[in-house]
Amino acid sequence: MSKLSENFLKTPFSHKHRIGVMGSAQGPSIVQKENTELAMKIGAEIAKSGNILLNGACPGLPNDAAIAAKKEGGFVMGVSPAFSRKEHIDKFSSPVDPYDMILYTGQGLMYRDIANIRFSDAIIVLGGGMGTLNEFSVAFDEGRYVGVLTSTTGISQHIKNIIKQANREEGGRVFYDDDPKKLVAKIIHALEHGPRVTTEDERIVDKYSFLV
Repeated sequence: MSKLSENFLKTPFSHKHRIGVMGSAQGPSIVQKENTELAMKIGAEIAKSGNILLNGACPGLPNDAAIAAKKEGGFVMGVSPAFSRKEHIDKFSSPVDPYDMILYTGQGLMYRDIANIRFSDAIIVLGGGMGTLNEFSVAFDEGRYVGVLTSTTGISQHIKNIIKQANREEGGRVFYDDDPKKLVAKIIHALEHGPRVTTEDERIVDKYSFLV
């Protein structure tokens, strides 16, 4: 590895962080008032930190987070599965109001999940079903920092066991907390002080120590 590349990997991000909020767009998790409140606290904390909230421009808990971030004066970015604003609204029944920017990928739900992760510097998982699990898996394998809000129902309650059952190591890149404020702070601390990952053959190489 060249000296330039090595220095780059150890250099903290200098731009605003794009923190993805991944969670339930439908299902039982979104009708529980406590989950909505937790999602909104996540969104508010991201906005207060001066960073960018990113999500799949979908209904449910990610949108609750987006609404709260917008109320706090934050910048909100959505990544839509739709080809256009019309398709976003008519076909996917998805919101537009809380967003400062929506990227229309035209890739459908599953491919959009990958774009969600690649546009994010780190993600936070709250609640969630199969789609959120897909987003977590991509984020984990691509070396993103991942925050898991353990106080919500759904996939977020099972992440630690999923990693264990898959015989994988967390590598200091996964953070857990039941408090939204503390979890956002952990993610920002990692982004500001932890090194960037490198890959070989599209696989993460943990050659550097990550801050927990």
